[in-house]
Amino acid sequence: PELAVMLGEVDRSRLNGHFLVRVLQAEERQAAHYQARRYATMAEIAHCPPGSETSLPDRVGWDEFDDEFAPAEIATALRLTRRGGDIELGVAIDLWERLPRVGEALNSGLIDVRRAKKMINATCHLTEDDARHVVDKVVDGAGELTTGQLQTRLRNVVLTDHADTEKEHYQYGLEQRSVEAYQNPDGTANLVASSLPGDRVAAMMRRLTELAKTAQTPDDGRGIDQRRADVLTDLLLGDGNLPSTNNRGVVDLRVDLETLAGLNEAPGEIPGWGAVLSDIARQIALDNHDGEWRYTVTHPDSGAVLADGTTRRRPTARQERWVQARRPRCAFPGCRMPARDSDLDHTRSRTDGGHTVVENLEPLCRHHHRLKHETPWQLRRVDDTYVWTSPLGHTYTTNGQSP
Repeated sequence: PELAVMLGEVDRSRLNGHFLVRVLQAEERQAAHYQARRYATMAEIAHCPPGSETSLPDRVGWDEFDDEFAPAEIATALRLTRRGGDIELGVAIDLWERLPRVGEALNSGLIDVRRAKKMINATCHLTEDDARHVVDKVVDGAGELTTGQLQTRLRNVVLTDHADTEKEHYQYGLEQRSVEAYQNPDGTANLVASSLPGDRVAAMMRRLTELAKTAQTPDDGRGIDQRRADVLTDLLLGDGNLPSTNNRGVVDLRVDLETLAGLNEAPGEIPGWGAVLSDIARQIALDNHDGEWRYTVTHPDSGAVLADGTTRRRPTARQERWVQARRPRCAFPGCRMPARDSDLDHTRSRTDGGHTVVENLEPLCRHHHRLKHETPWQLRRVDDTYVWTSPLGHTYTTNGQSP
């Protein structure tokens, strides 16, 4: 309530950009608080027995709860569709009855509703006890992560602690795989393939991207997304003269040696896509026995990179491998672009005396590489931490490793 009063008295016209960012962050917390209260009210309404204005504030327990028709009152009052009412009440019950720590974090403004729904969706197939166990491990720091990072962290916990359940869930998902086509209002159409194996999708996207880059001509006005779409169309219809590549879809897999040896069930990771089941990681390794392997040896406790290299085909420059092993993703806060698909940039530019050594190199995706050099954003390195300063004077830090 105190924050609501303060925000209600803010005169934005008297604030500079730096303090407007602070106001925006405070408004986000306040909006989260009201969203939590809104969902708490929905949960209470669902447990109210039939009555009128003069009824007592009674509640019914789960044995009398009508989950089929309980959303009707909410849907009608808020002018939602029947499906919309079902979804909203489901979120309310998840927040305040199934995963109360998520509801409390939302109510305190520590997370927003987008992050709350990520935690709900990531645990919806688990038992209540298992779902709470997963939430307990991630909720405290969830507000400091992007939704993509949070989803990856949730996936890692679920795969590590509930591998058997996740295998069943994965197999069920594969059984739902499908391809759909539907038309857009502008006359174009969409072709959507759903519930495919994640590792194969990652490999397909890498191959499409490489073919699209090879197919570019000097006067080509198409963007990379357009070229990928055209390559996919040509591949499926057998049209055009597609360039050949030696790469049948390389997957950049990060997995520990004990998992490969079957000594534990720790998940692997495909940078940019997220965690994969240990069984899937081992299968990827088996299927790519004749491809290039980039290995990274890490300390079992600290995770620090001790050595790295390649095993087959022409190796990349050692410095590039080392930087990519230490920093598997773009060094901008929240960016999940794999280092392998990013540029190598000098933290301190060569014109300012920076040297081409691993301690002065970081991976930046093309967008954030341009942002660093073409805008007032500033970057400096403090030990193993990247410190970014925004044009409005705010400081954001990252270690370049968080998924």
